Amino acid sequence: MGKNLTSREQDYSKWYNELVVKADLAENSAVRGCMVIKPYGYAIWEKMQAELDRMFKETGHQNAYFPLFVPKSLFEAEEKNAEGFAKECAVVTHYRLKTDEENKGKLIVDPAAKLEEELVVRPTSEAVIWNTYKNWIQSYRDLPILINQWANVVRWEMRTRLFLRTSEFLWQEGHTAHATRQEALAETMQMNDIYAEFVENFMATPVIKGAKTENERFAGAEETYCIEALMQDGKALQAGTSHFLGQNFAKAFDVKFATKEGGLEHVWATSWGVSTRLMGALVMTHSDDNGLVLPPKLAPIQVVIVPIYRSEEQLDQISDVANGLVKDLRAKGISVKFDNRDTHKPGWKFAQYELQGVPVRLAIGPKDIEKGTVELARRDTLTKEFVEMDGVVEKVVALMEEIQETLYHKAKNFRDEHITKVDSFDEFKAILKKKGGFISAHWDGTPETENRIKELTKATIRCVPFDRKEEEGTCVLTGKPSSGRVLFAKAY
Repeated sequence: MGKNLTSREQDYSKWYNELVVKADLAENSAVRGCMVIKPYGYAIWEKMQAELDRMFKETGHQNAYFPLFVPKSLFEAEEKNAEGFAKECAVVTHYRLKTDEENKGKLIVDPAAKLEEELVVRPTSEAVIWNTYKNWIQSYRDLPILINQWANVVRWEMRTRLFLRTSEFLWQEGHTAHATRQEALAETMQMNDIYAEFVENFMATPVIKGAKTENERFAGAEETYCIEALMQDGKALQAGTSHFLGQNFAKAFDVKFATKEGGLEHVWATSWGVSTRLMGALVMTHSDDNGLVLPPKLAPIQVVIVPIYRSEEQLDQISDVANGLVKDLRAKGISVKFDNRDTHKPGWKFAQYELQGVPVRLAIGPKDIEKGTVELARRDTLTKEFVEMDGVVEKVVALMEEIQETLYHKAKNFRDEHITKVDSFDEFKAILKKKGGFISAHWDGTPETENRIKELTKATIRCVPFDRKEEEGTCVLTGKPSSGRVLFAKAY
């Protein structure tokens, strides 16, 4: 159980890998670099998906689905996009296998079944979607198009880690088309704000909103906006991105529309996405050496009730009380499980639910029934208290909000304590080595300096914060003039 986990202080990476597997979130598969998301992990992803989907639809977006395969010629159409993803592409070259005549029972690729054109397994869907939009858009009356897709994508990775970096992962990708630059820019910002709202309000993870530098921008985008979170080991994690694509894809696929004034113009585009990488962020933001710590809004099981008994008669008495609590809690919108299995002892169950991050645990024994009380344990603080049976439902309902807020403020305090201003490169390197976190420093605005800092420290510019103060300064590396600070960090 939790006590068998490597501690975060001892080896944070090992702690994370062990926790994802032991908490039954995911495991490595027979396919190198790909994962199996287990039911408990998928239940968390489903809750994420449901909330995001609701938020997308409330802002006018609709879901659709596009092909997994992208003809290479379509993929090549937007050169920057193709170049940016070329090294990560899986490619289908044949459409059939046949029996190996020289090795019975084995299969080989049929050389006669070579495709006329190779198919790229989608690393992202801009190419196939914009080729489709060409048929959908003729007039300003057809705009805007606000489409989202829930799908899987493949980006071939050599070094993988469950949820954080796998060759195949699940995500959503929004692709919108607009009549004006201003409308597309507003959409890009709106979706970045929606991501921030979701991550902060549901994942209880504070984020910094900002713009990516040219070096870090999505391939084929004119602007990339992002939300950046900080993990407990002091590394940053990009939790979501929203891209203003300008007219790049419209020009690549010749997507034009007739304007109200009778002219013909290329449309303006955006794309935006978050992935199962958010699962990794959720684990690393809140969890401890005992296991997962889940915010109530995303916990598959918010409350677990564990009976403590010696006889069937005692179990029957406890079950009557527990089933009443289950009914009352569910009526309040709380997801609850009564674990009356006789295959595991209460101590094992306590450890298991602690490992899996269930926010609240209720234990009921014969003495509790006599006293009219319930033992209530909080996962976030690991504290226990006895609560009157009559008031336990109201107590639990209140705790859901309290735990959610407690987790957010704890993570925010940690994040704020790990934003450090520096004015020299020696100080930059010292903070990065000893403290980690975000480093707020002046930068001269050139890709060359950005690349040099990355080479020397492995730290990258995570974002140019939207709320940064415009102030004159000198670049932390070159000493050249700078108009404001940016945030550097080592990142996942």
